[in-house]
Amino acid sequence: MNSSRLNQRPFVTGLLAKGATARRLRTPVAELARPSVGALLFALALAMGLAPTAEAQSHNAGSTPSQAEQDAANGLPVEDVQTFAEVFERIKRTYVEQVDDKTLLRNAMRGMLSQLDPHSEYLDADAFQNLRESTEGEFSGVGIEVGLRDDQLTVIAPIDDTPAARAGVQPGDRIVAIDGTPTNDLSLQEAVDLMRGEAGTDIELLLLRDGEQEPRKVTLTRESIQSESVSSRLLEPGYGYLRISQFQSRTGEQTRDALDSLTTSGPLQGLVLDLRNNPGGVLSSAVDVADQFLSSGLVVYTKGRLTDDDMRFTAHARTTAPDVPLVVLINGGSASAAEIVAGALQDQGRAVLMGTRSFGKGSVQQVMPLGNGDGLKLTTARYYTPSGRSIQAEGIAPDVRVVRGRLEVEDNSGFQLRESNLRGHLLNGDPDQATDSIDTPIAADDYQLGEALNLLKALNVVQRPRAGQGADTGKRTQTEKSTDSAP
Repeated sequence: MNSSRLNQRPFVTGLLAKGATARRLRTPVAELARPSVGALLFALALAMGLAPTAEAQSHNAGSTPSQAEQDAANGLPVEDVQTFAEVFERIKRTYVEQVDDKTLLRNAMRGMLSQLDPHSEYLDADAFQNLRESTEGEFSGVGIEVGLRDDQLTVIAPIDDTPAARAGVQPGDRIVAIDGTPTNDLSLQEAVDLMRGEAGTDIELLLLRDGEQEPRKVTLTRESIQSESVSSRLLEPGYGYLRISQFQSRTGEQTRDALDSLTTSGPLQGLVLDLRNNPGGVLSSAVDVADQFLSSGLVVYTKGRLTDDDMRFTAHARTTAPDVPLVVLINGGSASAAEIVAGALQDQGRAVLMGTRSFGKGSVQQVMPLGNGDGLKLTTARYYTPSGRSIQAEGIAPDVRVVRGRLEVEDNSGFQLRESNLRGHLLNGDPDQATDSIDTPIAADDYQLGEALNLLKALNVVQRPRAGQGADTGKRTQTEKSTDSAP
């Protein structure tokens, strides 16, 4: 997200064609005394070769149109350009309050992008700054990742140890209003701008959770959030816990440091990688994290309309933790970059995925600066896991689900549970052969994490193929792309 690629196509200028434009525009627009923005828009369409002029049509009457003329005729619909210009001018002349041209044009661009998908948007200078702050891990707000789901502002995930997380905001909560302002007519960026603000100031969110009849008010105090995206600790001797709350620019480096720290007292017998409520972030950081556990093979590849958007990312032979038995925790708040890591480790047979189905965001966004200092965040590609899966709107299904306090092994997961692996199983009567199945204290606070630790001890992880088997190859390209907006 910090490195952006400019992908601008120059507009052809100087071909205003005033006479032809005035004759072709509709009457309400043409009657204006001064040159209208609508006329300029239509002239721009002519200049770009999107429609032939009236003179050109007359000159070529009766002749067979060339391929270039046919291509031009099949470009931007002239009638729609005329309609847009007419709407623009009617708003300018008759709206109850005066609106300047700049505001109208920017609103038009915002609307154009917002109707593409929930993750594409127009970014002004402040939005650029917010984007930079969130990827670098320092910003002032309440600490939630939001997106649009079914045209409703929805919490993707709260960021660890932030006002939102401490107040119990959960993935899937719908934000009905922000400080009394309904969110149904707000763009994603407008909602983010409302929730961000000076540290120490309060904000009131009206939240509606599935299963609840009435929305509830939550008052949060904004903080200057300096979030470390990686935390770690030993669950018990030999078993580590690695938590990644989001993928920032330095997440790969922090992951390496955390793994080194976990092994200072000895080699690990197992590791839990917690990606629950991780809303995603920088693509290259996700690849870097997956590379810590894979010694070869494909991590992820992307496919877009342009050749530059088709990329393949592969693991390096130098790996921090290539053989440590691994359980990855995911849930409905695990999105985007988190799903890239989970999908790669699952497809390569490197880890057991446990929890619930992930969010299902399988698209890549690029931040494209514009000439006026603003920019676009535009969806340019879909990403695919090593096996060729697109998880867009589908999510990643775990190998082992935790459903209302019980474990379920997914069909075709390649794992077999034995009687001795089941919690509360009967002992065989021989104390010397009895398996230690005492619940750890972790399970009292975090059931899924407790079960993940039990899985590390109980499941025959080595039945999985080792990393690199059946893996694809390709050139790894260093770039940073991302999605997501965190207020």
